[in-house]
Amino acid sequence: MKVKRLAQLAMMTALTVALSMMVIIPIPATKGIVTLCEVGIYLSACLFGGTGGLIVGSLSGGLIDLLSGYPQWMIFSFVIHGLQGYIAGQLFHSGLPFAKVWSLILASVWMIVGYFFATSLLYTWPAGIASIPGNIVQTAFGMGVTYLSYGAILRSKKMLHLGVK
Repeated sequence: MKVKRLAQLAMMTALTVALSMMVIIPIPATKGIVTLCEVGIYLSACLFGGTGGLIVGSLSGGLIDLLSGYPQWMIFSFVIHGLQGYIAGQLFHSGLPFAKVWSLILASVWMIVGYFFATSLLYTWPAGIASIPGNIVQTAFGMGVTYLSYGAILRSKKMLHLGVK
């Protein structure tokens, strides 16, 4: 990986953590939180592909949990958000019909299912079910903001020289 790409991914990770730390909504039923991390993860996946999504998703997911006081979720978030970013990035750049839409939807389904199982393992399956609505809202909002932001970034791509795909 080139130094420029590494710096871009480090910046996206930092921005994702900062954005997520600004808006934290505690969910008492699951002893977890709802954040805006999907925006950074999905933007990274769209801009830098599966590897970029994996790196930003894993690092930001784990750091957000550590910094926000939910360390019991760190390992789960590292894996779930990392694979979420990887799935989104790989499918987004696959060239398949409707891939740009389905990539984020399938990555969101992975995240929702992943946190259902993580919550069920840490607590109980009813808590896992209770986590689903918050995660649906989190991923839906993240997809919406990502599509708006990605379009704006593409329009200014040449001017900014981001070196994105």
